[in-house]
Amino acid sequence: MKKRIAILGSTGSIGTQALDVVREQPDHFDVELLTAGRNAALLIEQAKAFNPNTVVIGDEGQYEAVRDALFPLGIKVFAGAKAIEQAVTMEGIDVVLTAMVGYAGLRPTLAAIEAGKPIALANKETLVVAGELVTSLARAKAVNIYPVDSEHSAIFQCLVGEWQNPIEKVVLTASGGPFRGRTREQLATVTKAQALKHPNWDMGAKITIDSASLMNKGLEAIEAKWLFNLKPEQVEIVVHPQSIIHSLVQFRDGSMKAQLGLPDMKLPIQYALAYPDRLSTTWPRFDFAKYPSLTFEQPDLGTFRNLALALEAMQRGGNAPCVLNAANEVAVELFLQDRIGFLEMSDLVEERLAKATFVARPTLEDLEASDAETRALARSWKQPA
Repeated sequence: MKKRIAILGSTGSIGTQALDVVREQPDHFDVELLTAGRNAALLIEQAKAFNPNTVVIGDEGQYEAVRDALFPLGIKVFAGAKAIEQAVTMEGIDVVLTAMVGYAGLRPTLAAIEAGKPIALANKETLVVAGELVTSLARAKAVNIYPVDSEHSAIFQCLVGEWQNPIEKVVLTASGGPFRGRTREQLATVTKAQALKHPNWDMGAKITIDSASLMNKGLEAIEAKWLFNLKPEQVEIVVHPQSIIHSLVQFRDGSMKAQLGLPDMKLPIQYALAYPDRLSTTWPRFDFAKYPSLTFEQPDLGTFRNLALALEAMQRGGNAPCVLNAANEVAVELFLQDRIGFLEMSDLVEERLAKATFVARPTLEDLEASDAETRALARSWKQPA
């Protein structure tokens, strides 16, 4: 039986690579639902190629263009954020790949879990913002969450067959991004173009900037805490420039397991969609001769303050990670618009974390209020004189 999949955020980096997986595995997957935010042209192209039952364009102003283009194919077309939440509950969906960028992925993920749909989670912000709510609902609905991030997929793969053995800690590996080894003085003048050149991974703009600032690794630490039911002190981060070891698990006897492979997001995407099966692929294989040494170093928390701020928010808990995420999303947006500098992103996030009202046990309404307030204040932020 083919798995019928929904791809939320099909026009983004993860979404397009997921469709590459479907294209390479036609005997295993069918596309039931595609959604996109604003890229109507690519959504139309994808729908014509994969013939899903339904598509949703988030930008309601582009509804008619998408509807008219797909009407001859009999594909149902809807528009708006609410339509995405409703579409993921359709009976014909076997697994939902949540690849929407940022906070926008939270409500559709909750709706899919509420409907009992297994989740292939590529939207780390969902667990960063509302980890307790999401994981509690998943347990109540007996819904599995399969991680798609390469680091969390690696941990998940290391844990297969080890469910009865307690974890001592997990080790998330970071490439260090394009600015590994730079000083704060050097970072003060880096440009958007430089920050968007990741040495190992091909990703969308937002996650690439997060990787350059190491915020991405902080968000992944928070995600790992919720995915694997860990305490903050059980999550360690090391810099591994080659990006071959994707993460490790250490058990209470001191033994460690690692998952290795070339840096290619199609592998964790396919593993999440096909689990528990490993499907045959023709992708390039790792060659030890090309990697005579694998190296590791400690992250520089003083220079890359975003990582330190994320780890502090994880330790604090409550709505602090929600505030962190909202402030960071705005900071990245402003940096990509050339309105603030690279180091100023950390200044903005730090100020919002310090000034936001803390809520120890937030409801969904609390989190939405924290998110909205943080974004509004962050957009009007000015560097202190």
